Amino acid sequence: MAHRIFSMPFSSVYPHYVAKMEKKGRTVAELDHAIAWLTGFDETALKAHLDAGTSFEAFFEDATLNPHASLITGVVCGVRVEEIEDPLMQKIRYLDKLVDELARGKAMEKVLRA
Repeated sequence: MAHRIFSMPFSSVYPHYVAKMEKKGRTVAELDHAIAWLTGFDETALKAHLDAGTSFEAFFEDATLNPHASLITGVVCGVRVEEIEDPLMQKIRYLDKLVDELARGKAMEKVLRA
C-alpha cells in the first residue's frame, strides 16, 4: 500500500521544515546542508525539485542517498527509523529525523554522522 506522503510534493512539506528550523533558531542554510548530505542534491538541484513540485517518491528516486544514512537511528512519529521496512518511507523518516535533530539544537557534525 502506497502512503499518501509518497505522492505529496516535497515542496509542500519543505516550508514546514523551514518554519521548524527558524522557530528553533536554526537557519535554512543548515536545513539545506542536511538535505544535501542525505540526498546528494546541491542548492541548484534542491531548488529545481522545489520549483517542479516533485513528489517525495520522485525526489528520493532522483537522490543519491548518503552511504552513512543507515547510521540515522531513533524514533520519529513513534516509529524507530531503523526498523521501517518500506525503503521510501525510511528515507522520508531519515529526513524527518535530521530535521528533528537540528531543531533540538544538535551539532551539525553529529546530525551528519561525521
